[in-house]
Amino acid sequence: MIKFDNDYSRSAHPEILKALNKDMDNSYAGYGLDSWCERASAEIRKAIECSTADVHYLVGGTQTNMTIIDIALRSFEGVISADTGHVNVHETGAIEFTRHKVIVLPSTDGKITADQIREQGALKVHNPTPGHVVEPKMVYISQPTELGTLYSKLELEAIRTACTEFGFYLFVDGARLSYALASPHNDVDLKCLASNCDAFYIGGTKCGALFGEAIVIINDELKPHFFSYQKQHGALLAKGWLLGLQFYTLIKDNLYTEIAKPAVKMALDVKAAVLSKGIRLAVDSPTNQQFFIMTNEQIKALSDEYLLSEIETVDEFHKCMRLCTAWYTKQEDVDLFIQNINKL
Repeated sequence: MIKFDNDYSRSAHPEILKALNKDMDNSYAGYGLDSWCERASAEIRKAIECSTADVHYLVGGTQTNMTIIDIALRSFEGVISADTGHVNVHETGAIEFTRHKVIVLPSTDGKITADQIREQGALKVHNPTPGHVVEPKMVYISQPTELGTLYSKLELEAIRTACTEFGFYLFVDGARLSYALASPHNDVDLKCLASNCDAFYIGGTKCGALFGEAIVIINDELKPHFFSYQKQHGALLAKGWLLGLQFYTLIKDNLYTEIAKPAVKMALDVKAAVLSKGIRLAVDSPTNQQFFIMTNEQIKALSDEYLLSEIETVDEFHKCMRLCTAWYTKQEDVDLFIQNINKL
């Protein structure tokens, strides 16, 4: 069985495993106060060209989203998200568990716009009953989105402008950020993210690490006492050096982006093959996640050899299926899959 159902089903990139094995006999300070985290943070600050950024290391994406959103917002404040946003649909109400409402906006291909954010800002400013409703304070977007699509530099800058107009923080979820950076259709680099966001995170779990996410805090308002808040949220790893070592290995020499490039190319090759067979796209993604509208017969024909994710039932004859490539995907597996697509 060849697994295309997710991008986090293998251990870690060989360079990380080699670094871990080489370092087995050394001991480090706990809770991220070690030389590996220090070196990793220095590499991240260099990559984003922001020497004043704070960098902290957490284990998973939901944990990271919940922690930064909770510490940024007062109890009566909420976070704006696309209806497809991970904080809205795939975190078991983690944000609401911290007493913050997710203010949901309809999206187009997983993205929201600056105008939609301005509408929310106007509702806040002109609210006839202030103090009786949740007030938006943060905008949450993902790069790439949960549907694999990308915000352009112009779109990101427009959202930043809208956020500034109404005093909203902008937080970007980068769970699959390496695949965005590796896409030939992307024009948002790490420096651009740092210039436009109050905080964002560099995903490791889906991008070559065993586990881990690196949150980068740009806005000084969000920096004080983060360590203490992180501890309160159960998000502070005692063996923090494990995270530092992994992110140092990924960010140094741009391994983070380079290992994602083959995955994106293979995903786009699959998309081309699917389109050539007349199979419809659910969304036109330029990254490692691809979404197809397939017939039940087509799905059955592939199911003995390949595992894809079923996203939703379109009608009684069709389902939306997701295919993921990753840093570890083998070219021969993709070639074989394309051959089987051509036989449908």
